[in-house]
Amino acid sequence: MFLNKRILLLSFLGLTLMWSCDNDFEEINTDPDRPEAAPTYTIFNTATKRLMDETRDGWVSGRMVLPWMQYSAQRNYVDEDKYQYRPTTGDQAWNNIYRALANYKEIITFCEDPELGLQMAAYGDLNNQIGVARIMMAYAFLDLTNYFGDVPYWSVSERDNPDFQALQIDTYPQPKYVSQETIFKNLLVELDQAVNQLTSGSVFVEPGGVSGDKIYEGDVELWKKFGNSLRLRIANMVKHKIPAEANAAIANALSSGVFTSNQDNAALHYMNTATGGSPFWAEFFVGGRNDFFVNNQLINLLQGETGNFGVDPRLQKYAAPFGTPRNDVGAGAYEDSNDPNDYQGMPYALPADRMTANNALAKLSPFSKHVLTATFPEVLMEYSEVEFILSELNGWAQSHYENGVIASMEKWGVDPDQITTFVSNLPAADQENVITQKYVAMYMQPQVSWADYRRTGFPTSPILLLPGDTGYELDGTPYVFTPHVSGMSDMPYRISYPVAEQSVNNANWNAAATQYTGDSQSIDAINAKLWWMP
Repeated sequence: MFLNKRILLLSFLGLTLMWSCDNDFEEINTDPDRPEAAPTYTIFNTATKRLMDETRDGWVSGRMVLPWMQYSAQRNYVDEDKYQYRPTTGDQAWNNIYRALANYKEIITFCEDPELGLQMAAYGDLNNQIGVARIMMAYAFLDLTNYFGDVPYWSVSERDNPDFQALQIDTYPQPKYVSQETIFKNLLVELDQAVNQLTSGSVFVEPGGVSGDKIYEGDVELWKKFGNSLRLRIANMVKHKIPAEANAAIANALSSGVFTSNQDNAALHYMNTATGGSPFWAEFFVGGRNDFFVNNQLINLLQGETGNFGVDPRLQKYAAPFGTPRNDVGAGAYEDSNDPNDYQGMPYALPADRMTANNALAKLSPFSKHVLTATFPEVLMEYSEVEFILSELNGWAQSHYENGVIASMEKWGVDPDQITTFVSNLPAADQENVITQKYVAMYMQPQVSWADYRRTGFPTSPILLLPGDTGYELDGTPYVFTPHVSGMSDMPYRISYPVAEQSVNNANWNAAATQYTGDSQSIDAINAKLWWMP
């Protein structure tokens, strides 16, 4: 089995504030002294927190995608920055995304059940609960397939498809892997149907009328915009592979309504507590880590030393001045500096024997107080991304390009005069400039930039340091980026499947893994292209 039944069928007793612990649904359903099923708002919040916690933390994000996209770099474990990540990190993404997906499916099952649906109706309109769960399933499956490639899959719109065997452990203990082409086509259908399923009623309401929706506080119209905007993201990714389906989805999403301001942004809102705080903050101030720093490649770009954009006022929002103590960052007890020279990142992919000369805390810029705060919202999708997509869809339109930059800067609280000055000096819109500015805007959302890089090849050198490129130590000494994985001439294109799949689901794993043969000619290679890559 690719997931244990007890892992898949989760329930939620002992809820503290917005989050809760796990128990078994079967146990609840057979105990007459307990409620028949956990409330759907509890399932939803716990699933969504798990999804974000386990993909935006110090492992999947901090040790893989953030450094690969060179938003961050590590002071200690240089092998991971050089693509030799720990297999358990990939396992974490796989297992926890499927756990979240199982929970969203459970919401759908409960709401559709003739008896349980009566109970779940107390927590909001049943169609709204199902529609929101479907949107979140689409979001999670998109991340999953963009990490790994072909994966076991399930959806409401094709629940009887014999190949869609995921999340049905009793019937399919060894589920088939579904092709990315099939998954992407179905994701577009799912999101269309999910948005159309949403009504004007309530969604995930706790007893007493308090909203149990920690993303949109029960605003169904914003959920519609998110579903449409997510459909726009997906269709834009694959418009060159399935043009008919993608172009129809783009037109329909735009006519139905996508994000039009930062007030529409989809983000999970965290609390100022040790257990309810944002995942990256928790790595530093609950887990006690102090080895993730802003990447010097990003600092160079924001300082105007690379690229053609000049000094970017988001520098002060993304990073703290070098040498700022971790505790001062956590307390917000430092002043931003307007001098770009007060910021210095960790050089990326250094030779192991050069780490000590470059990793002194006094020389490095930590993440800013705006990022390392317990209440930092983890963004699923934001308005600036929509504007950059619209620029691309309209032949790299200048107006949408500028709107994307403005939206990003406003979200981060940049001074309006600085925004006006920066935007007035933007170079003309083209693919490289638009995607590079989108890359800057997607800070702390590395999965979006990773997909864009694999799709477009931007940003490129010298903004990103790629295998074989020359980088520079803090004192200017040159070095060459040499990956610790053979056959790598670019950054990873995917994550290898979990090792456990080889034993518990071997035939299906082998059929999928043999499609991903990289330059080294080994199967399940991280340098093998995904279906949607050019």
